Amino acid sequence: MSSDQDHLKETNTEDRFAFKNEHKAAVTAEKGLNEETIRLMSEDKDEPDWMLERRLRALEVFQEMPMPTDWPAMPDLSEVDINKIVPYIRPDVELREGTDDWENLPDEIKDTFDKLGIPEAEKEALSGVGAQYESEVVYQNMKEQWEEKGVIFMNMDRAVQEHPEIVKEYFMTSCVPPSDNKFAALHGAVWSGGSFVYVPEDVQVEMPVQAYFRMNSEGMGQFEHTLIVAEPGSEVHYIEGCSAPKYSHFNLHSGGVEVFVKEDAHVQYSTVQNWSRSTYNLNTKRAIVEKNGTMEWISGSMGSKATMLYPSSILKGRGATDNHITIAFAGEGQDIDTGAKVYHNAPNTKSTIESKSIAKDGGRTNYRGLVQIADGAENSSTAVECDALMFDNESTSDTMPYMEIEESKVNVAHEATVGKIGDEDIFYLQSRGLDDDDAKQMIVSGFIEPITEELPIEYAVELNRLIELEMEGSLG
Repeated sequence: MSSDQDHLKETNTEDRFAFKNEHKAAVTAEKGLNEETIRLMSEDKDEPDWMLERRLRALEVFQEMPMPTDWPAMPDLSEVDINKIVPYIRPDVELREGTDDWENLPDEIKDTFDKLGIPEAEKEALSGVGAQYESEVVYQNMKEQWEEKGVIFMNMDRAVQEHPEIVKEYFMTSCVPPSDNKFAALHGAVWSGGSFVYVPEDVQVEMPVQAYFRMNSEGMGQFEHTLIVAEPGSEVHYIEGCSAPKYSHFNLHSGGVEVFVKEDAHVQYSTVQNWSRSTYNLNTKRAIVEKNGTMEWISGSMGSKATMLYPSSILKGRGATDNHITIAFAGEGQDIDTGAKVYHNAPNTKSTIESKSIAKDGGRTNYRGLVQIADGAENSSTAVECDALMFDNESTSDTMPYMEIEESKVNVAHEATVGKIGDEDIFYLQSRGLDDDDAKQMIVSGFIEPITEELPIEYAVELNRLIELEMEGSLG
C-alpha cells in the first residue's frame, strides 16, 4: 500500500471535513446580487471588458428567469434566497494568481488542505493539483513533464488573462449558456475560481489532475467554473473534490462545468462531493462530444441539505460515447436529486447510465434522467440501470426516467430495482462474526462497488469512508 493510501486509511475522516478555520478575507462582497456587486468582483479581478459584459448579460438573464418550482417532486428550494448569500470572498493571500508551493500559504489555509490530505495525494497519485478556498484558487501546480507537452492546468481567473482567445470561444457559449437555467445564469454572473484544463492533440495525461473546492465561511456562495478542452486524440482524467463545514445558516454551491471532447479524445470527470447539511448543491455540468470521442462521468454526492445535479452530454459526432456512473446518499433531512442527461444527435452513438442510491433515517433520493435520441441518429444505443437501497420504511427513493426516442433503428434498455436491507442478510453476516453496523457496511460496500472500482484507489477508500460516516450520522 502506498504512503498516500496509508495516510487516507489512518486519517480521521470526520475531523478532516467537519472542521472550520478562522481566516481574514481581503475582499468580501455585500450580501445579495446586483450590478454593483458584479462590477466590484470584475474590478477586483482586473478582468477585461468582455468578461464583465458577459457577467452583466448573465445577471440580466438571472433576473428575468423565475425560480424552478414546477418539476415533479423536486427538492424544496424555498430557503434559497440569493439576497442572503455572500457571493464573493477573496481570501487574504499574498499571490493573487495562486502559488505552486504549499509553504507560501497562510498557516490557517495550509492547515485546511493538510487536514483534507491534498498535499499528500499530490506527491504520488496526481499529475497536477488546484486548491480553491472560498472564491479563489490559492494553490496550483502541474508536473513539469506535462507542461513540456503543452498541457495547461491553471485557475480560470488566470486563464481569462493569459488565454483569452480560448476562453472567449468556449466559456458559456455553446455548452452551458446562461439561458440554460436560472442557476446557470447566476453562475455566469458571479463565477469565481475553478479550473482551466487544455490538453493538446494526441497527448495522454497518464495520471489524474485534481481540483479541490473548500467553502469555509458561513452564508457564502461558491461558484467555481471548470473548463476542459481535450483536443483530438488526447486523454485526461479530472478529479473534483468538494466539502464545507456545517453552519446554522445555509450556504449555496452553484458550480459550472463545461467539457469539450474532440474527435477520438477521452475525458473522465470524477467528483466526490461531501457538502454539509447546511449546503444547497445546485450545479450545471455538460460535455459536448465529437466523432468517436468518449466522455465518462463518475459522481458521488452526499452530505448536502438538497442536491440537484444532472451531468449531461451532447453526443454530437458519429460514434461518440458517453458513460455515467452516479452514487447518492441521503440521510435525515436530506433530499438528493441526481441523475444524467444524454442527447444522441448523431448515428452510432452510445450511452450507459448506472445509478446507485442509498437512503436512511427518512432521507430521500431520486434518479431524474433524460435520454433523447434524435431523428437520424440510427444505430445508436442506450442502457439505463437504476438501483436503490433503503435502510428503513421512513426513507424514500424515486426513479424518474424520461426517454424521448425519435429514431426507430436504435437499441434502448432501462432497468430499475429498489431494495431494503433485509433481516436475513444481516443475520447471515452476523452468523459469520460481524456486528450489526459492520454487516450493513459490508452490504453497502458491495452495492456501490461498481462505482468505487472506477476510481483511483485513494479516492475509492475515501468514498467508502465517507459513506460509512454518513451511515453513522457523523458528518454535517
